[in-house]
Amino acid sequence: MDLYGRRQEQAALDRLLDDARQGQGAAWVLWGDPGIGKTALLGYTAKAAAEDFTVLTCRGTRLESGLAFAALHELLLPVMERISTLPEPQANALNGALGISGDAPNRFLIGVAVLTLVGELAEIRPLLIMADDAQWLDEPSAQCLAFVARRLRNESVVVLLTGRDDPADGPWEELPAREIRGLDGEDARLLVGTAAPDADEAVIRYVVRAAAGNPLALQELPVSMAAGDISTHPLDGEQIAVGPRLRRAFGIQIADLSPPARTALLLTAAEDRGDRNTVRQAGGMLGLDSAAWDEALRSGLLTVRAGEWIGFRHPLIRAVVYEEALLADRQVVHRALASVLTGEMADELRPWHLAAAAEAAGGSDEEAARLLEQSAHLSWARGGCASAARALRRAAMLSPSAEDGARRLAHGAGAAWEAGQVDVARGMLERAEGMSSESAVAGFSDGLRGMIEFAHGDLESAYRYLIRDRDLVADPGQAFKLGSMAVRAAWSAGQSGLQSAAMEHLLQLPQAEFPNADPLALLRQWWAWDCDCGADAHGRVLVPTGETADWLSSSSWRLMPPAPLGVAWGVEGVLDEALHRKIDKLRHTDQVIALALALAQTVTLEIAQGRWASATVNAIEGLQLAEEVGADHLASQCRNCLGWLAAVRGDEQAVAEYAARTFEQSVPRGARALSAAAEWNLGMSALFAGRAEQALDRLVRLTEKGHHSAHPTFAVLTALDSVEAAVQAGQLTTAEHQARLLRRCAERTKADWVISAMHVAHALLASGAEAERQFRLALEVPGAASRPFNYARTRLLYGEWLRRARRRADARIQLAEAAETFRRLDAAPLLARVQAEQELTGQQPRGTATEVRDTVPILTPQELRVARLAAEGLTNREIGARLLISPRTVGHHLANVFPKLGIVSRADLARVDFEDGLRLIG
Repeated sequence: MDLYGRRQEQAALDRLLDDARQGQGAAWVLWGDPGIGKTALLGYTAKAAAEDFTVLTCRGTRLESGLAFAALHELLLPVMERISTLPEPQANALNGALGISGDAPNRFLIGVAVLTLVGELAEIRPLLIMADDAQWLDEPSAQCLAFVARRLRNESVVVLLTGRDDPADGPWEELPAREIRGLDGEDARLLVGTAAPDADEAVIRYVVRAAAGNPLALQELPVSMAAGDISTHPLDGEQIAVGPRLRRAFGIQIADLSPPARTALLLTAAEDRGDRNTVRQAGGMLGLDSAAWDEALRSGLLTVRAGEWIGFRHPLIRAVVYEEALLADRQVVHRALASVLTGEMADELRPWHLAAAAEAAGGSDEEAARLLEQSAHLSWARGGCASAARALRRAAMLSPSAEDGARRLAHGAGAAWEAGQVDVARGMLERAEGMSSESAVAGFSDGLRGMIEFAHGDLESAYRYLIRDRDLVADPGQAFKLGSMAVRAAWSAGQSGLQSAAMEHLLQLPQAEFPNADPLALLRQWWAWDCDCGADAHGRVLVPTGETADWLSSSSWRLMPPAPLGVAWGVEGVLDEALHRKIDKLRHTDQVIALALALAQTVTLEIAQGRWASATVNAIEGLQLAEEVGADHLASQCRNCLGWLAAVRGDEQAVAEYAARTFEQSVPRGARALSAAAEWNLGMSALFAGRAEQALDRLVRLTEKGHHSAHPTFAVLTALDSVEAAVQAGQLTTAEHQARLLRRCAERTKADWVISAMHVAHALLASGAEAERQFRLALEVPGAASRPFNYARTRLLYGEWLRRARRRADARIQLAEAAETFRRLDAAPLLARVQAEQELTGQQPRGTATEVRDTVPILTPQELRVARLAAEGLTNREIGARLLISPRTVGHHLANVFPKLGIVSRADLARVDFEDGLRLIG
């Protein structure tokens, strides 16, 4: 294919195809002005790939941009029979999205299904996917294609998309982009000469200047210029914009046609899908005969492909035809099209044509609004939340009644929220409130405003909205949900008074969630962290049981205390058991946000219990899911967990990066729990690096009233770190204050870890026999050893005290035990500190921290996740679905894992101890 001036682009596309032939995939976005040649480059690539690639194509259109998964349906139509070969959950999700079945949608499963399908097609022969006019793809299809395009590195797949604008924002922002620019002077002249071989030199010079290198303009302008006097179109030394000039060129051609032929063009433009049968039937209703269609085709403006498709030579022609038509004419053709539609998409397309007709008439139309609303709910049921939001927004514009308009906007905001379009959802709620009352909109949306603020906005504002809407919604279950979210929002904001008030009101609501009174009393205790109401009416501290885990795993996540609060109460075991049961259930549903939250919560609990390898895997998965759905607070929670692990492993740069990102998102929104966790990580990092004063400066902020990181739960969790830092810095008054905080908490909660930490704090502040007594009491607390990191730190501090007391033999015992735990956990800074103490006692350490780390196989986080799941017996397909990657990529990771671990098969993975330095056992 001879494309003037596109040698560099053609060479780059050839390289992409060659790389795909070698198993290295890629995705590109080609963008530039209309008519610049993007579609021609797709045509070149399709021809270059024709012999050895499978080619799948789709095109975005204005009309179908509102239909959920319309583009995906077009793309997969040639390979639809292969969907049944996918794993059942993936096949069901994809069939539901395409309207083939009524299965519930799950946009992640849909993305994984397409990724698996693409990977399996690519194993047969390389695959080329092309989407032209991607700016008009329906949003669910665009999100699915973007999901796939980001995961092609190890696949024999090339994805090419074209669009008009720089994809710096939107679904394609992470993909490589290449701007297609205009042709230079010589190539432009050659193209004009080919398009208009009879043009004289004056016309050629004029067209080259006016077209500014745009290939479409270079071909079309001579049509209008050759017959006219160039002097009537002076350039006056300025380059004229291509848009108006092309519009004039097409306008001249259109104006030369008869009225029936122009109507034929307008029908084709309004239909916009290229369905020749539909266009012909609508034309028959308007009295168009074959002569009108023949004239329109002879004009060269229309093209026919494969006998069934009719469209314009270029999308700009469609735009000129439609935009220059009279509004009354638009209304007529849209109504004609709506009346003749048949087939599987008729019910979804008809409302859009009726809506366009109503808008052309300049009035409202309840029938069109009602049909759009029905179409929206169909899209929503198939997982097309963004399409549903768009349809409901348009239905609201057509609603004669302001109340109906507000209701449709409120429902549309819910769809936009589920699609991850937070700003769109907020905007629709604001418009709805302008058409009706805030209370009415709260009822229509089931209290959506507070839920949006809870996940993305200011937490005190979220609390106010949730409390307000809790009393406005009609459904008691929804009222309880909003009330429990208000409690959590107040805790996250560090507002104890608001938290207590919300909890008291929650307990007065209908308690359908509670099978008996015991969980109710336990729930009240958990949330009463910083006041004196943590015990029941008889003064007992309630202890959760196995039945509690059963109840929690089957209840809403909103009833569980946040993981840091559970850790503070010392109930991490019960919560962890309940959360893992819940995670197992959630993996088989479409509740992605709930899954991300459960993963984020369980990481904190696993850290406390010393299961750091598992915590790392779950934190990365939770972060990935949270970022995919745009759940900022959840993402920060996962980053904080990764930051904590980085702090105890000595990666100060990672700690700083995670904390900076958390502060950026959390401080402006008043999320003090998240800011406090990030501050804790920075304080620990400094403490373990030997900078006690800097550590203390960070840690005391958690108790400073009014500070953006002040939080009562985290103040207790960090109190022992603060005591150690204060003692090292010589600030004993501060150390004593923090020790008193631990004592009050121990007396109230009776939690083993707090009692042990209290004794350690007293030991650091005491001397002589009293110090040793307190250290021994700390080690002897029942259950203290269940938190291995904390327990090892106690042994380290005790060992240091013994060494200073010149009791070297006793010190060696404590230090050796501490070293073994720190080595297993890869807590490098503290292991180095232990080893320095061991040398001072005359004991030879078992390798330096660096040497020990060098002997452990280094797996990337993704390799570790893949290896753990493979060890559990999951197939590559199942692992890919879990991790949102392709089965081929799973195989690539396993191929790297085996030599690193010194194993040769998946069966050997079952012998790997993932929590103890990746050692082989048995």
